[in-house]
Amino acid sequence: MHEVTPARPARRRRRGVNVFLWLGASLLALFALLALFGEAVAPHDPNAQDLFAMLEPPSAAHLLGTDNVGRDILSRIIVGTRFTLSIALASVFFAGIGGVALGAIAGYFGGVTDRVVTGIIDLLLTVPNIVLAIAIASVAGSSATGLTIAITASFIPPLARLVRGRVIELAEEDFVAASITVGMSHTRILLRHILPNAATVIIIELSLNAGQAVLIGSALGFLGLGVQPPAPEWGTMLGASREYLTMAPHLVIAPGIAISLLVLAFNAFGDGLRDVFDPGSSS
Repeated sequence: MHEVTPARPARRRRRGVNVFLWLGASLLALFALLALFGEAVAPHDPNAQDLFAMLEPPSAAHLLGTDNVGRDILSRIIVGTRFTLSIALASVFFAGIGGVALGAIAGYFGGVTDRVVTGIIDLLLTVPNIVLAIAIASVAGSSATGLTIAITASFIPPLARLVRGRVIELAEEDFVAASITVGMSHTRILLRHILPNAATVIIIELSLNAGQAVLIGSALGFLGLGVQPPAPEWGTMLGASREYLTMAPHLVIAPGIAISLLVLAFNAFGDGLRDVFDPGSSS
């Protein structure tokens, strides 16, 4: 008789992983297309004002309504995807460079270097991300560049700490000792052996951080520390619409849903990657 192997639970897990991964990837692809071709697909000029159509509710002419100066909200959200998405991705990219570099150096070399870097990281980690970002944005200025710098700086400490721990684990492996024995340089060991083995953890963390970057960037924009009007950045749109919440709630609901969907996309994509590369973490 043939023995039947219990493969059904594993198959279900793979299906669940694919759902998260493909949901996140599909939403991110949609947002990427809007960021690249927003002006071409937007039904109206996002900055065109119509004082005779102020605060109109959703209608056939304006699917998501108009704002306090008659601008089409749908068009502003579509075009604003470029601001929100590019700031989040740029912040995560630069935070990845800084966090990986600091964490790798501290974890690999240890000693005084590790104590100094870890001390700075621990000091910065005592300040919540959003508070640190607000402080840096206030100094850097209200612009896309200032917003990117603020979010980047707030993400470097936790990422550096994560990378440091992973590098310390990998530095104890036999292949590192063998590389040192044959005279391989420390830089080559880090770049060729240690960091590639830590890449999975880094990529998953960065994909999850991108969702947080959207939230922090939108919060700073809401507080007036982000991209300034008339640029249609989603957080800035929320901040400009708060005084109309009771009379025209669609001004707040539309960008709020856009922010939520982009965060969902990054989180689903990150969770999907984590389950694919580390199935044991979800079991």
